[in-house]
Amino acid sequence: MLGFARAKSVRVLDPVERVSEIIFGLLMAVTIIGSLSVATAGHEEVRTMMVAALGCNLAWGLADAVMYHSQTATERTRAANLLARLHRTTNSAAAQALIAEALPDRLAAAASSDALESLRKRLLALPEEHARRVLGKDDFIGAVGVFLLVVVATFPAVIPFALVDTTAAALWISRVVALVMLFGGGWALGRYAGGNTWLAGLAMAALGTALVGAIMALGG
Repeated sequence: MLGFARAKSVRVLDPVERVSEIIFGLLMAVTIIGSLSVATAGHEEVRTMMVAALGCNLAWGLADAVMYHSQTATERTRAANLLARLHRTTNSAAAQALIAEALPDRLAAAASSDALESLRKRLLALPEEHARRVLGKDDFIGAVGVFLLVVVATFPAVIPFALVDTTAAALWISRVVALVMLFGGGWALGRYAGGNTWLAGLAMAALGTALVGAIMALGG
């Protein structure tokens, strides 16, 4: 609610966050794999590529985890400041305006004065220590989850090179696996949004392929 700490019954990472981190890690791995030359790559080059893909995603997983913490801390601090301002504001209309400003535009536009007043009373009923808590155990778990999702997403695309002797065949299998994972990610997002799952899956597969091509063309 307005950036306050998640209830314990809510997942630490929501479906959009989980799918996004997996797709991000996958795209990073596929981009590095795409730089491998089928015609000239030997065992040493394949090994170097695998180490580079894992190392890259370890680094980006760590960066993403830190940014997750930073974003969470910022949102919690903003929410705590909002609650402090509500406690200092004696005018109900002014307090409701503060709440409306913190809400997404569409929700703020649809919220009636009675709804904002009800929300104001609920926020004021929160314990003060609840508002002061910037980061908690769930947030550290979430950061670890972000890190692991990015790193683990590397393996499905890289494992074929460890199991298949022929580089060309391993590259083909890796690309198929990546497309299936992209489609699955789009499917999951489409299902979460209540949209057309098949269309979302195909769109994500096409978008992911285009992004990898663009990243490689730009020297990524």
